[in-house]
Amino acid sequence: MAVRAEPDLVTFWRHDLGDAEAAKVAEAIAQRRLSQGPITGELEARLAAYLGVAHVAMTTSGSTALYAAAATLGIGPGDEVILPNRTFIATAHAIMLTGAAVRLVDCEIESTVIDASQIERAITPRTKAILPVHLNGNAADMESINDIARRHGLFVIEDACQALGSRSAAGALGALGTFGCFSLGATKIVTTGQGGFVATSDPALHQRLVLFRNHGVSSTFIARYEHFGFNLKYNDVLASIGLAQLDRIDEYVAKHRAQYRRYQAALADLPFISMLEMPIDDGRVPLWIEAVCSARDRVHEHLLERRIQTRPFLPDLSESPHLGNDDALFVRSKRFRRDGITLPCGPDLSDEQFERTITALAELRDLPPYGA
Repeated sequence: MAVRAEPDLVTFWRHDLGDAEAAKVAEAIAQRRLSQGPITGELEARLAAYLGVAHVAMTTSGSTALYAAAATLGIGPGDEVILPNRTFIATAHAIMLTGAAVRLVDCEIESTVIDASQIERAITPRTKAILPVHLNGNAADMESINDIARRHGLFVIEDACQALGSRSAAGALGALGTFGCFSLGATKIVTTGQGGFVATSDPALHQRLVLFRNHGVSSTFIARYEHFGFNLKYNDVLASIGLAQLDRIDEYVAKHRAQYRRYQAALADLPFISMLEMPIDDGRVPLWIEAVCSARDRVHEHLLERRIQTRPFLPDLSESPHLGNDDALFVRSKRFRRDGITLPCGPDLSDEQFERTITALAELRDLPPYGA
C-alpha cells in the first residue's frame, strides 16, 4: 500500500511505510488502544533492549524528551547547559523551557559535532550539564565528554534524536550518558510521524521521568499532586507504527549505509561537492546524505528547477538573538551553515530518483572545486 503525491518530485526524504504499519494501527484501534498503554510499554521494552539500556520512557517528541530529561535532573533557573552551536534549535529551546541558559561550543573542523576540547573552557560555576548532539548519526567524543563531566560533577544528556541505530566503540549512541534522548519524527530512521523517548539505566531517574511526563502523578485514578510535571505521554496508535518500523531497523540501517556508499562513489568525480565523512565501518549510521559544495544556493535552486528537493543546512544557534551568544566566536560553524546541503535520501528513495539527482548535479560541473 503506497500513496504518493507529486510522483515526479524527488523529495528530500522518502519514508518507507506500508501494509505492516497499517495492520498494526488497525489492530490497536480494534483493541480500543488509543492512549498510552500496553502497546507503548511493548515499544519501550523493545527499544531498551535494542539500545542495551535498562529503561525507556516514550514522550510526544524528541524535543519534549530533551525537556523532560533536563527537568527531571532539576535543571532550572540560574543553571547553564553546554551544547553545540551546530544543532537544531529544539536542543536549545528544550533547555530554555526549564529556565536555564545555554552556553554554546563550536564544532570540530571537519565534522558538525561538538568539539570536546573546547567544552572545559565553557564551564562556569553555574554549569549543570553537558548536552552533546550526535548530529546526523555521527558520534560526539563521549569518552572525553564523560570524563569532563565526572571531573566537574555534571550530568550528560545525549541528544541522539538523529542517531538511532548508530554506535561507537563504547556502545549505542544515546546509551552513554545520564540520559539519551531520541526522536521518532517524520524524517528519522524509525518513524511514527511524531514521538520520542528517553533512555537511561538509572532506575530512580527513570521513575522520576515517568512521573514527570504524567503531570507528576503515578496514576490519575489515585492522584497525589506531589511533583511538578506535564502531559508528555505517548499513545498506543503511534506505538503500533513504531513496533512495525522497529521490526525493520536492521534493514533500514543497511539501506542508509549502502545509500551513503552509493552517493560517495557517484559524487567522487564532481569536484564542486564533497560529502561529509561518516565512519560507517565503525558503527555510525548516516541518517541523511550531507555534503558541502561551492555555490550552495545555486546548487539548491538548480536541483529544485528539476523538481529535486534538497535542504540547505540549518542556521547556527549563535545566529539566534534570543540565545544571547556572539556569532563571531564560532568560526568553524560558519562553513557548514554557508556551504552545507542535504541531498535526497531515506529508506524508500528509488534508483530512478537517485539517478535523477546525480544527473542534475553533473550538469553543474562548471562550478569551481570546493574550497578552491
